[in-house]
Amino acid sequence: MEQVITAIADALFITSNLGEIKKVNRAAQKLFGFSEEELINQPMSLIIDENQVLTQAIYRHSSFKQNSQNFEVVCRTKTREKRLIAFSCSVIPKKIKGLEDIVYIGRDVTARQHREQRTSTQYAITRILSESQSVKQGIPQILQSICQNLGWDLGELWTPSQYIGTSVQGDSINAVLRCVEIWSSRVISVREFKAITWQTTYTPGVGLPGRIWIRRLPLWIQDITEDGDTRRSQPAAEAGLHAAFGFPILDDSEILGVMVFFSRDVQPKDKDLLQSVGSIGSQIAQFIKRKQAEDALVESEERYRDLFENANDLIQSVNASGRFLYVNRAWRETLGYNEAEIANMTIFDIIHPECKQDCLQRFYRLLSGEKFNQIKSAFVTKDGQTIFLEGNVNCKFVEGHPVAVRGIFRNVTQRLAAEEALRHQQKETERLLLNILPAAISKPLKQEPANIAEDFADVTVLFADIVGFTEITASMSAIQVVNLLNQIFSAFDRLTEQDGLERIKTINDAYMVVAGLPTRRLDHAQAIAQMALHMQTAIALFNTENNQNFSIRIGIHSGSVMAGVIDLNNFTYDWGDTINIASCMESQGLVGKIQVTENTYKSLCDEFLFEKRGEIEVKGKGEMTTYLLIGKKR
Repeated sequence: MEQVITAIADALFITSNLGEIKKVNRAAQKLFGFSEEELINQPMSLIIDENQVLTQAIYRHSSFKQNSQNFEVVCRTKTREKRLIAFSCSVIPKKIKGLEDIVYIGRDVTARQHREQRTSTQYAITRILSESQSVKQGIPQILQSICQNLGWDLGELWTPSQYIGTSVQGDSINAVLRCVEIWSSRVISVREFKAITWQTTYTPGVGLPGRIWIRRLPLWIQDITEDGDTRRSQPAAEAGLHAAFGFPILDDSEILGVMVFFSRDVQPKDKDLLQSVGSIGSQIAQFIKRKQAEDALVESEERYRDLFENANDLIQSVNASGRFLYVNRAWRETLGYNEAEIANMTIFDIIHPECKQDCLQRFYRLLSGEKFNQIKSAFVTKDGQTIFLEGNVNCKFVEGHPVAVRGIFRNVTQRLAAEEALRHQQKETERLLLNILPAAISKPLKQEPANIAEDFADVTVLFADIVGFTEITASMSAIQVVNLLNQIFSAFDRLTEQDGLERIKTINDAYMVVAGLPTRRLDHAQAIAQMALHMQTAIALFNTENNQNFSIRIGIHSGSVMAGVIDLNNFTYDWGDTINIASCMESQGLVGKIQVTENTYKSLCDEFLFEKRGEIEVKGKGEMTTYLLIGKKR
């Protein structure tokens, strides 16, 4: 058993139930720095501060279970250095109750604890820097986080300016360092030490902050009371402070400040910790430089603020983390978020989920220096609506670092909806036009595919235009305009179907219909005349139902048309002069009237009432006699 105990690599203690050490092995002596003689018959509290609490816990658990219990406790070496030890403890039963022994088998897990502390510190600093709106907001949190995560008791920030943020170029040999921020835990009383610190200044090379400033490297002091700092060594000793370390806040070769930390314990130099805090110093420096650039950007753009606020376009500026630096009035009103909400949001919080991945990629490409001419995206408003934006973005760089991504956008939601409605209507019209294939042409085409053309000598064409439509609808949205046209043209389409006519096309607020093709008919002029009168009635009914005041102007001409088939899906008309003359009858007609040419008049004068208008000038045709269709004879 002696040989086994001696060979165990882990530290072993056997104590009485009162915690008096009865036996130790060599590993225990080596770990804690005591000889066997210095440990035997000594209380376990020599190395474990909370030994009484630990002993009670062991007994409490052992009263229910006989297997060993595992604990991690802070221990002290002979030199009073802290060690985190993972103990496996068990109670050795004895015949006489109260004489039991306790066996401790311990393993040093301090290195693991330090790794975990450094990792958690790095994560906490990154989170603080990403969430802080300013340097003054972030620095106190950083001091507190480093102290609490690494187990130190006091942290300071030293800088040559009123607060960190003003850089000092070159060797900085004339800098005078003063403490501008202190954080301390509540377990220590450092009132006097703080008071002296606030009044103390250091020049480069003097004191811990001055030495770090001049060296531009992290520095460790095992015991500050033996460091020879005549200004603060004695106050530190009276406050119970011993170990200290510090690191520069350094961006490349430019130093901005120094952070210094103190512990109540004497601690040996930790090279891994110094390396870790060195990278933290660079991270803090980059944060400060970025905030400086953002502040300068906001200040430089302040002169344009009135212009931005009164712009109709949506203007925004976000930092490299996506947090908003500025949005204008149009942006707030369109998306519905107030300033307090915007301050706690990032641009990625309001991008529509379907666009988020693409926008993230574009954002990071902008930060890397890539340029985009124009982008489209979808944002989600406060009330859950989706709006579509189109505009330009660019990234502002200061000394090679991205500091702001700025965008100017236009709300194109209504325009896209109108375009989609018109596109759908156009596709439907094209589909109908491709299906206009007269039986006289389609039959031989199917039998022997070839180019076929046919002359339609007698057709009548009607052009109608809604007078003043553009002016009346100028104040309406695109969707409202499309809805109005759809109601009017749908009424006209029902009339064409009712009279067996063919609508050829609509152009904005103009409407074209023809009789006599693709199916020939002798009453083509009569059918169009009846259609024109019905259209006047339809527009009057529409005005009554919709509280509008539209007027319609109609022109009619009878003539010939050539129809051609190139292939099964391509059927076209060569209108010749017929369509031009019909269009002139409409454009040179009178508001609310139906103007027809003499050709049409001759076909209708026996059945319809007319009023002679006289002669008008028709481009390419000279003077032509025209008539106004009044109604049908009884």
